[in-house]
Amino acid sequence: MAVFPAWFTVAAIVSLTVAALCAVFVTVDVTLRPQRMSVMNVVWPVTMLFGGLLWLGLYLLRGRTPRTGASQPDGDGSMAGAVAVGASHCGAGCAIGDVIAEFSLALVPGLAAVFGAGTLFQDEMYAAWIADFIFAFGLGIVFQYFAIAPMRNLPVRRGLWEALKADALSITAWQVGMYGVMALAQLAILPALFGTRAAVLSPEFWFVMQIAMLAGFATSYPVNWWLIRAGIKERM
Repeated sequence: MAVFPAWFTVAAIVSLTVAALCAVFVTVDVTLRPQRMSVMNVVWPVTMLFGGLLWLGLYLLRGRTPRTGASQPDGDGSMAGAVAVGASHCGAGCAIGDVIAEFSLALVPGLAAVFGAGTLFQDEMYAAWIADFIFAFGLGIVFQYFAIAPMRNLPVRRGLWEALKADALSITAWQVGMYGVMALAQLAILPALFGTRAAVLSPEFWFVMQIAMLAGFATSYPVNWWLIRAGIKERM
């Protein structure tokens, strides 16, 4: 296990703890104030895991259902807010997929061979990235299906096709930003500063992943703007 300076470990633990507390708060809140779109009852708590206080602010401003039970959430309904919610919806699927993939490979190392470790890649980290993308892409499309199919009253096959059209570019753009930061951190920044990478089963890894997910949001934001403006993706 890599040994990092105490300040870095403390920063990681604090960031992850704050994110977890935000997720708990929002989970309780959406239970009391269910979302008009049921999939968002899962999306909002998950986004807290990488967005923390920033995404708590977005939820309170743009996503929280009023106590009156009105169908529209509080907020000004701006395009910028709608795109932020749409990109966050994409990110929630990516986040769950990344968590499942990374923990599965860490707990069952032999699974890495399925994704090319030892054959396509000598470094298992690249095999993990393949697994991350597959899980994130699949779950991202599922999340989009449960958003788009109920709104348009689509059958399963048509709903999946529309979800694929709506989120394939968004998910890919998110993963580009996320992978870019993770690559810089694991291959350059952490080794240069601390002489080692962060192991998956460490707070430092998930702290860096939080930052990488924010980069994913940044790279997917303009793509989501275009998708919503073009009518390919539903406005949320």
